[in-house]
Order: sequence, then structure tokens, then C-alpha cells
Amino acid sequence: MEKNSNIEMITGDPKKAINKLALPIIASMLLIMANNIIDSIWVAGLGAEPLAALGYVTPLFMILIGIGNGIGAGGNSLISRYIGAENHKSANNAAIHNFILGVIISIAVSAILLGLLKPLLIVMGAEAVLSYAMEYGIVIFSFSFAMLLPPIFGGAFRAEGDVKRATLPLAITAITNMCIDAIFIYTLNLGVAGAAWATVIAHIFSVGVMLYWMFIKKDTYLKYNRENFKNDFGMYKDILVVGIPASLEQLILSALTIVVNLMLTLVSGPVAVAVYTAGWRIVNIGMLPAIGVGTAAISVAGVAYGSRKYENLRVTARYAVKVALIASIVVCILLYVFANQIAVIFSYSQSSAHLAPLIASFMQIMCLFILYVPFGASAGNVFQGVGKGTISFILTAFREFVLVLIFAYVLGFTFHMGEFGIYCGMLLGGGIGSLICYACIELYIKKLIRGKENGS
Repeated sequence: MEKNSNIEMITGDPKKAINKLALPIIASMLLIMANNIIDSIWVAGLGAEPLAALGYVTPLFMILIGIGNGIGAGGNSLISRYIGAENHKSANNAAIHNFILGVIISIAVSAILLGLLKPLLIVMGAEAVLSYAMEYGIVIFSFSFAMLLPPIFGGAFRAEGDVKRATLPLAITAITNMCIDAIFIYTLNLGVAGAAWATVIAHIFSVGVMLYWMFIKKDTYLKYNRENFKNDFGMYKDILVVGIPASLEQLILSALTIVVNLMLTLVSGPVAVAVYTAGWRIVNIGMLPAIGVGTAAISVAGVAYGSRKYENLRVTARYAVKVALIASIVVCILLYVFANQIAVIFSYSQSSAHLAPLIASFMQIMCLFILYVPFGASAGNVFQGVGKGTISFILTAFREFVLVLIFAYVLGFTFHMGEFGIYCGMLLGGGIGSLICYACIELYIKKLIRGKENGS
């Protein structure tokens, strides 16, 4: 196969590759977040109970998305390494294995979530709105493949440098869902189930577009045909070695939110939880530039590792941090300056007006958290790119479950600093943990370079 412009880009200057890959990824992430917010706004028109039901299903939905992103990262990593090694035959075979694994996992996850949906919702405390939650969840999880396959297929597209095909379907999904949400909920009078159907249909459209490119138009660099397929269980393993830890990282972050909510409840009550929930949503949006750059680094790092160009791997890690940090500083300043105006979004009603100054204060403290994300995200994604997903998972678990929680507990409870202490503890633990992550990737790359120089 001759190299196309995308392959030349992904195998060329790491800085240019990251710049080209990152921006569309960040844009699609912003659209998806905007879509989630708009989805909640439409459902809110049905009343408090349907909105609460959506809130109970959302963590399970995010687990679904986390699995898709994780397996997509695994496929991206393996295919990128073969492309870097100029092993086109294995790159094609890995892409087909990525496709097959995606289908198998979609079926398995759908069956598991449908079977456990009701007991999980009851355990999560959704009994009061169980009928609404089941109405929404059954539709969503019956079509789990529609949510799982786009990020999995997108991992293969990113590996070959085709960022447009990796992100365009996600953007189309978000825009389509925004447009048809109200029609299904209100015009067709399907209520909360209508919101689920709108989400499913929008995602199915995304899957259809990707399948058209792969199997009908057939103009992708990676070829999906029987001639290029040779079953290799080692390839499934290599994808999962990165994919499973990457998926579990999403679970860790979700679990951390639950624990922080509990700590805030103990020291300050439900008002603190409401402030944290609203403010943290904005902080998460502020993290997107760093996360987008880190996601782009998976492909670039995989290619550099596969071609044994370890200096390019070092450039990838350092440049990803540099670009993400510059963007994060800008976002941090904007959130700090406009905290009061942003807080109004979550406190526009008379009953929630008193939350505005609290949310603004929270954002002015926790916007600093965004400054640490480039170091941890870039390091973790570079580890995933070179196939060391377990290391990335261990470092994330250590940062979030050990450092963040320990410092939050010590400052919040031992030193009796309350919710302010918990926030400071999160900043301190997250900062130290992220710097440790980055130090680890620097040491790992240094070891690779020394090994190559010594001929090993």
C-alpha cells in the first residue's frame, strides 16, 4: 500500500501530527458535552422525575462510553505500532480484529447491562423513578452497539491519521440528536423513551456512515476484507491489554466522584454536593483541550514506538504537555475571571439563586485542577500508545484513589478544613499524582533510548 497524506502526516513530524489530530478531537468532545447538556434540558421539560431518572441512568451510559473509548484506544495503539513499523499486512489484520472485537463486546455488554439494569438502578436509589429509568435504559442498552462501535472504529481511523473520519460521525451524532430530541420527546409524545430513541437513532446513523466508508466505499487506508484477515488471538489480547485498563480508568473517575460526594455530604451536607456537581461539570469541560491533545498523542506515540524512533516519542510526550498546558492556562484564566457569570447557568431560578456565589468560589479554586491535567493525561495516553495500558491504569488509580482521596480526607477531616479542605486536597493530590505520571513516562522513554543506543 502506498502512503497517503494521512499516513505521511502521522509518520512525519510529531508536532504537526498532534496539531492536526487534536483540534477535531476537541471539537467533537465539546459537541458531545453540549449534546448531553441539551438532552437534559429537553427532558427537564417533562418534570423532575424523568430528569432524575436520566440522572440515574447516565453513570451506566458513561460506563458504556468509557468501554468504547477504552477498546478504541487499544485498537489505535496496536494499529499505530504496525503502521510505524511499516507492517501494512499486520495493520490491516489488526484493524479487522479491532472490528470483530468491537462487535463481540457490543453484544456481551448489551446483554449484561440489560440483565442487570433493574437491580443496578434499585441499588443506585432509583426506586422512586424506576419506571422512567427503565423506560429510558431499556432502549439505550438494547442498542449498546450504536454507542460502543463509533469510538472503537474511530480508534482505527485515528491510527491511520484519518482524524476527520474518526470525529465527523461523532459530531454528526451530537448534532442529529440535538435536532430530533424535541421531536421524539414532545411531537411524537414518547416522553423519556423518546429521548432514548433520539440518542439511539443518532448513534446508529454514525455507525452506518463508518460502515459505508469501510465496506462499501472502501477508500480507507486500512482494508477490511477477507484476504487481509488471519485470526490471531494475540491481536485480541494486545488490544485488550490497553483497552481494558483504559476502560477501567473511566470507572475510577466515576467512583472518585461518588466518594467525594460522600465526603462533602459528611462535612457540609447536600448543598456542598450540589455546588460540586455543578462546578465540576464546568471544570470537566475545561479539561477537554488537554484530554483531546492526549488522545491525539496515542496515535503519534504508537507510530513512533513501532518505528523505534524513540526521540520522536520523547518529542510527542513533551509537545503534548506543552500544547495542552498552554490551552489549559487560557481556560483556567477564563473560568476564574468569568466564574460569577458561568455560575448563573446553574442558579437562575429563585430556589437555587443562593448557590451562585458558592459555585463561583468553587470554580475559582478548582480551575487550578485543569493545570495539572496535561501532565497526567499526556503521560497516560503515551503509555497507552506504546501498548503499556496497565501502567497508565496503575498511575491513574494511584493518583485518584490514593493521593487525591488521602489528601482530601486529611485536609477536610483531620485538619477540620471542611469542604475547602477537600477541594485543596484534591488539588494537592491531583497535582502530585500528575507530575509523578509525567516523570514515569520521561524515565520510560529515556530507558528506551538508552536501550537502542546500546543495541538492545
